[in-house]
Amino acid sequence: MKARYLALILAPLFSTAALAAGYTGPGAQPVTTVAAAKDAADDTPVVLEGYVTKKINNDDKYEFKDNNGTITVEIDNEDLPATPFNEKTKVKITGEVEKHLMSREVDVDLVEIVN
Repeated sequence: MKARYLALILAPLFSTAALAAGYTGPGAQPVTTVAAAKDAADDTPVVLEGYVTKKINNDDKYEFKDNNGTITVEIDNEDLPATPFNEKTKVKITGEVEKHLMSREVDVDLVEIVN
């Protein structure tokens, strides 16, 4: 009996997630500048090209810069490229906006070196 109620509660969550994954209308296109990322809604997809200019702390936080400004990005070690890079290496980061109470940052899923 409990399993049936649990299934009824969880079913809408899974069906909504499945429908949202295929959406391609307004708001589904990735943000491509730091300035746009600073104004974007939570979970907005992001694809940025620029430079990781410095490590902010030991919690995987870095400063990312493009021609439109700087933003904090969170890059887990497993999402870093295998090739070492520095502040002069142009990279492309893919991830999503994380909206906090007073700020926004980008949670990075992939870092690629741009040649």
